Amino acid sequence: MNRIGLTVNGVQVEKTVEGNRRLLDFLREDLQLTGTKEGCSVGECGACTVIMNGKAVCSCLVLAAQCDGATVSTIEALHQDETGRKLQQEFVRHGGVQCGFCTPGVLMSTKALLDKNPRPSDQQIAEALEGNLCRCTGYKPIIKSIRAVLKTE
Repeated sequence: MNRIGLTVNGVQVEKTVEGNRRLLDFLREDLQLTGTKEGCSVGECGACTVIMNGKAVCSCLVLAAQCDGATVSTIEALHQDETGRKLQQEFVRHGGVQCGFCTPGVLMSTKALLDKNPRPSDQQIAEALEGNLCRCTGYKPIIKSIRAVLKTE
């Protein structure tokens, strides 16, 4: 068992976790933050993407014990800043959301990109989304949604 302390969505959390507990399970089960989705469980689909210490990571590949001292943001906190709110609005407006399963991961990958680079090129957007699989949109509405956010800033 490991005692960890981390900040999740701006809230300090201290818990004891087993050494093999994934961050994904910690968020969904221990903290009841179920917006982060489990897809493939092997880091291929991106549905479980969260932002950890400023970087987009697949929470299915990170152990909760590795998060001691970390800052983690999940989809539940996306509304806390203007960029996050705009992303959500434009994804709805431009059809970047269809079935919605991949959407939390796509939004978190996009947010991590925009936090580092507020004016990314289409190539940089594509690279940031490489780890996020979407079977519904064909990605064009996702890119259009992101571009719409960039035009409003």
